[in-house]
Amino acid sequence: MKIFLFGATGRVGFQIASRACQDGHRVTAFVRSPDKLGILKDRLTVIRGDALNEEDIASALQDKPDVVISALNTDGTTTLSEAMPLIAASMGKHGIRRLVTIGTAGILQSRTEPGVLRYQSAESKRKLTRAAEEHHRVYDGLRQSDLDWTIVCPTYLPDGERTGSYRVERDMLPEGGSEISVGDTAEFAYLQTASDTYLRARVGIAY
Repeated sequence: MKIFLFGATGRVGFQIASRACQDGHRVTAFVRSPDKLGILKDRLTVIRGDALNEEDIASALQDKPDVVISALNTDGTTTLSEAMPLIAASMGKHGIRRLVTIGTAGILQSRTEPGVLRYQSAESKRKLTRAAEEHHRVYDGLRQSDLDWTIVCPTYLPDGERTGSYRVERDMLPEGGSEISVGDTAEFAYLQTASDTYLRARVGIAY
């Protein structure tokens, strides 16, 4: 499988790239700073580029991968919500439909207040909502696209290895879930590249 990955130098993206390379897939990482890939640098194809430059993205996707994964994070900026429309447009230009992206539990549906998202409700304990608002803009944009997208939505995300034992739920956070490791989030996101179970859906993930 040909996998194209944005955000390979981040916590989740690095582990997705590592797992995909381990399984023998052809992985291309689109990054600003290739040196941050460390030991992975020699195991995949690296394209240096800017996720806010549509020409860079469109050129990088000319090889027409089977799936695009975005593990871009918010980083206190609007890069995520600005980059995703460019990624979607470039995918459309090349006829690429499958997209797996990492979101946040804040954009899942609230259990306590039907009709609103978790970050907009008392269900969320976070006082700062800027990151959730960024992911909300991405979610709204993808809903209006014709891509086959899946948004993996982890709750509190501490560093940690893959256990392979976790709960997932379509559009909601599994009841009582309070955290999920980076390793397990990366594994679940990676597994979606070969699955159509959660097409055009958000997926909550937690222990």
